[in-house]
Amino acid sequence: MRTASVTRNTSETQISVSLNLDGAGSAKLATGLPFLDHMLEQVARHGMIDLEIAAKGDLHIDAHHTVEDIGISLGQAVTAAVGDKRGLRRYGHAYVPLDEALSRVVIDFSGRPGLVYQLKFGRAWIGEFDVDLVREFFQGFANHAQVTLHIDNLRGDNAHHQCETVFKAFGRALRMAAEPDPRAAGTIPSTKGSL
Repeated sequence: MRTASVTRNTSETQISVSLNLDGAGSAKLATGLPFLDHMLEQVARHGMIDLEIAAKGDLHIDAHHTVEDIGISLGQAVTAAVGDKRGLRRYGHAYVPLDEALSRVVIDFSGRPGLVYQLKFGRAWIGEFDVDLVREFFQGFANHAQVTLHIDNLRGDNAHHQCETVFKAFGRALRMAAEPDPRAAGTIPSTKGSL
């Protein structure tokens, strides 16, 4: 089992993340942000990752630090769980629709952090969740998982649908990229010999 646990304590947040990349898609989430819990549940379910996240943050200021630090911590946990990347598929992609919305996410365990983010919401808030924080989450993840991550919302009018398609597609792309490749067992998926 490829598992990892990460704890991040700062003056702004206290985060703990535990995951099993070879799980069944179960989630135990307590971020203090119900909409983020809903999105992270999509990642766990569609990524077939067992995921536990507990977070306490300075939500009396706003949710920025909490969301960003959860992304950072999740990225660190994924990095620890995949290890040296031997035998990984390395690349993953997914298209996910939800009614009128359609999103594509592509991920590469490249060892080089990068985020290309094309997601324009029709409104600034989904309930009490600031949609600007979606980018902060994925930037934190990409930087600390050291992945190249392309996120494109291809169409959509409903902000909830747009966001949910992105998180579902992210889970599925992550699952594909992190899967063991039976034809590449024991090898690094790069002509450089390292990632």
